[in-house]
Amino acid sequence: MNPTRVLVVDDEPKIREMLRRYLSADGFEVTEAVDGDAALSLVDRIHPDVVILDVRLPSRDGFEVLAELRRTSSAYVIMLTARAEEVDRLLGLSLGADDYVTKPFSPREVVARVKAVLRRSRQPGTPEDVIEVGALEVDLGRHRVAFRGSAVDLTALEFDLLAAVASSPGRVFTRRQLLERVWGWDFFGDERVVDVHIRNIRQKLGDAASRPAVIATVRGIGYKLVEDPA
Repeated sequence: MNPTRVLVVDDEPKIREMLRRYLSADGFEVTEAVDGDAALSLVDRIHPDVVILDVRLPSRDGFEVLAELRRTSSAYVIMLTARAEEVDRLLGLSLGADDYVTKPFSPREVVARVKAVLRRSRQPGTPEDVIEVGALEVDLGRHRVAFRGSAVDLTALEFDLLAAVASSPGRVFTRRQLLERVWGWDFFGDERVVDVHIRNIRQKLGDAASRPAVIATVRGIGYKLVEDPA
């Protein structure tokens, strides 16, 4: 079995070296990039499973890199952000990041976050593992989504989140339940990450929160899949 590939993108050598040591000690194959251009080139070459991406990069910031990366890669992305910059975290999530770690951080925390994203529901399935609800089709085996006959391009985490709510149409999932099912029981970030990713899914499906055809908000509780998406 090939080792999990992690790309660390940060312009600070000490941070890259520290993360390399801790991740390598846990059996990960680590590659480093000092800026956004180098990172995007490496993504095309090595196809990493996880990208640890600093927001504050020279010449090309992490948000721009993330937006470009999401055009071609479904790798899990963990953003490194300044503790005081909540806007960085929310913007990163809205662009397709899967998780974030605030600076200063413990390298053990980063390793734990990498392990957590890899525990998510990206399990191999069979061609028969397909959820069909109304006009929505979620192919678990091939990690594909179609709505009204058209393919929908979701990130890995967005796919996992949609698959979670689609597994029980009409059932209301709280944010905490979705965090445990998709992010893992040991996730210790902000519950609002669910809201950001649901918004991204809706946008890609052409769904409106005010008149939901696929995912409905249950005020004060969480979300549910409409029982007959049309």
